[in-house]
This record gives sequence, structure tokens and C-alpha cells, in this order.
Amino acid sequence: MAYVNRSNAESGGTAGARPGVASGAKAEVKPGAKGEAKAGAKAEVKAGAKAEVKPGAKAEVKAGAKPGVKAGVKAGVKAGVNLLGLRGHNAALVLDLLRTAGPAGISRLELAERTGLTPQAVSKITARLRADGLVAEAGRRASTGGKPRTVLCLVPGAGHAVGLHLDRDELRALLCDLTGAVVAERRAPLDLGAGAETLVEGAAGEVEALLAAGGSVSVLGVGVALPGPLDHVHGVLHRVTGFPEWDGFPLREALARRLGVPVVMDKDTNAAALGLAVGGVVEGDHEAYGAYGVNGVYAPPWGSSESSGPASSSASFAYLHLGTGLGAGLVIGGAVHRGARTGAGEFGHQVIQLDGPPCGCGNRGCIEALCLAAVARGAVDEAARVLGAGAANLAGLLDIDLVLLGGRTVAAHPEAFVRGVGAVLDERARREGATVAVPVRIAPGGERGVAEGAAQLLLAPLFGRADG
Repeated sequence: MAYVNRSNAESGGTAGARPGVASGAKAEVKPGAKGEAKAGAKAEVKAGAKAEVKPGAKAEVKAGAKPGVKAGVKAGVKAGVNLLGLRGHNAALVLDLLRTAGPAGISRLELAERTGLTPQAVSKITARLRADGLVAEAGRRASTGGKPRTVLCLVPGAGHAVGLHLDRDELRALLCDLTGAVVAERRAPLDLGAGAETLVEGAAGEVEALLAAGGSVSVLGVGVALPGPLDHVHGVLHRVTGFPEWDGFPLREALARRLGVPVVMDKDTNAAALGLAVGGVVEGDHEAYGAYGVNGVYAPPWGSSESSGPASSSASFAYLHLGTGLGAGLVIGGAVHRGARTGAGEFGHQVIQLDGPPCGCGNRGCIEALCLAAVARGAVDEAARVLGAGAANLAGLLDIDLVLLGGRTVAAHPEAFVRGVGAVLDERARREGATVAVPVRIAPGGERGVAEGAAQLLLAPLFGRADG
């Protein structure tokens, strides 16, 4: 993530809003520069002019320099991002460091060192976050010289989000705090083919019951995850596999109107992948692959206390979800890859047997149809090899670092699926002369993984992690 150094401009945030951006605020430029710059617009400043950002902050602009950035400091942001946008960006960076620091907290000086912001800017940002109840003091820590440093920490209960997973036959709703920790949960049967009115009313009722169980809490909104294909930008369903009658239904709008809170929506696999990326469970050293073991030997869930693995905010991995259907969530270069029309990750509908059994999508020989048919016959090892063939195609196409497996079908036979998928990837590595195969692990989170990721659809943007 890019860090932007602004020595004097204020930053802050409130739960449910973009941190640090005051609604309706404008940036004023003194005579000699061109006009006003509204949020999202470009402000042109002549050499030597001073740009003022209310309330009261000044940003000196030299010829050839970017507003609000010290000489010699690389801004790392796209041209056209104005000071108001940077305020929210910097506050999100600070919040994310506080989130990852956990209960132990982090000092203002450490925040300044980690972000590249000046101590004065960090003090103003944290003062606003404290005033909004998002941050609190967590004691003092000895320093190498001078007085002890005050340690700050995120207040988990300052905001909450609902993660709602709508599967073809079951609903799971979680209430999560700002750290993503689950504080309440509900499960109920669901018939995805029961019709729009029945589904919306049933889902809304479960969310309301969940919030009642959670007590009086501040709720940012509801994140909804369900099988695709769908349009996550507009919140509209397409021809969900097996349920073509949903094509064109504005589910996000219907739930938002019924519940009276903001609603965001994405595919189940994208939500799960986002949760994994934000949680840092795929971080580690690429060299840890070889040290950890060989595919085909059952490994504990990636990110658990027993496992280790690849650290890098630019890691690329595929989350393969096999439950009532099959799909993939793709994280490329550290960000969830959805595609221009939310069409990326329709992994289950790649054809690998031209004369294979019919699939609910209308095609024949899809990996999803082959896997589910094998599981239904009790041939789990066969299903795992078929899934491995698809995973090998994906590894060859995208050069991913890691394959994570999840979903209720995988959860019922974790060793068999890790062994079977890993064996196919091992064979591929040997054919290509690779020294190490792409590792295969069970994703953490179990059957909660998609619902936890759905909550992150609302939580992650607060920390500047909207795409992971």
C-alpha cells in the first residue's frame, strides 16, 4: 500500500464513513492558483502558491512537487488524487496498522515510522480517531530514551458488520466486530429456488434476529455473499447456476430497502478470498514452501498455529470452494481479481470432458459436474483428482503461489482433497522441471469462511483493504 506524507493536514474517520473525509468539505486555493478543488477533482496550483485545506491546515507547494508531499518523498498515488482523498487514505493506513497490532497496540512514533507520515500528522489523525471512539490508549511502553511512549489500540466494539452467506440450501449470518472477530452467529435452512420475496424476507429476518442477539451495537451494514454469476458493482444477480430465474434480480437493493442499512454484495468465493487476504493468512516466505513439506501429506489449515507460509502483500493465490457448487476466488498481486463484470473465478464451469455429464450451467463435462457426481458416488479420491486437474490448469494460466481449499464438501474429507489435488500439482511440477510444486492447503475459517469474508466487504474498506 502506498504511504503519503503530509505534515500538517488533518485526518480522521468515523465508523461507516470513509475515514478522514468530512462530508461536503472543499479544498480552497489562494489567488494565483486555479479555483476550487472538490473531492475527487484535480486542483491545479501554480509554482509558489499555497493551498489551504480547512480547517486551518496549510500545504506548501513547490514547482514540480505534488501538493502535500515533502520534497524527495515518493507519493505512490495516482495523479489527480487531491488532499481530501489523501486524508482518508492516511487515516485508513493508520487504522490498518492499529488493527494488525492487536490488543498490544502501537505507539504514535511507530505509526509514523511505519507509514512515513510525520509525527505531527499521526498525532492529528489519531486524535480524530480517538474522538470518534475508534482508537483508545492501551497503556505505556518503555522507550530507548526519554519518557515512556503511549500505546494506542483499535477499539473492536466501535463498529460491527453482518456477514451473510446465502448458499443453495443454507443461510449463515455472522456479526463481526472491527477486527473481524465473530460475536454472534445464526444458521437456518434456505431454499435458493423459493422465490425472491421468500428469500429476502427470510434472510432479513435472520439478520434482525442476529442483531437482536448481539445487543445494542453500531452496525456498518450487511455484506452478502452467494453463488454467481452476479454483478457485484450494481448488486444484481445473473443466471445463478441451477436457478436461472434469478437473472436480473436486484438483490442488494431489495435487502437494503427491507433492512434499512447499507448492503454490499459479491460472489461467495470472492468474499472468502477477500477475508483470507485481509486476515494475512497467506503471508510468509516463498522459501517456506519447500521447508514445510510435500503435497500429498496432510497439512494443517494455512494460517493456523501449526502452519507457516508465503508473506507478501503481493501474494497470489486461488481459493477453491467445493460445496453445493464449485468456484474460485482469485487474489492476484495481493488484490481480489473480480474481472470487469464479476466474471472471474467461474472455475467450476471449465470443460475437461467434452462428452461428460450435463451441468446445471447448460454445458457438459464441467469440473463442477464431474466433482459433485464423484462425491455422490462416494468416490472422493476421484473428485479430488478432478479438482486437481482444474487447479493445475489455473496454476499454469496464472502462475499462482498457493492453492487453498474450502467448502463443506472439502471440510468433510480434508486429507483426501489435499492429497488428491496436491498429487496432480506435483505431477505438473515434475513434468515442467520445477523444483517445488504449488502448495495446497486447507483454508482457515472452515464453514464460516464465506460469511466472515462477507463481513469484510464492509470492514476492509475502513482499513484501506477493499480489494485485500
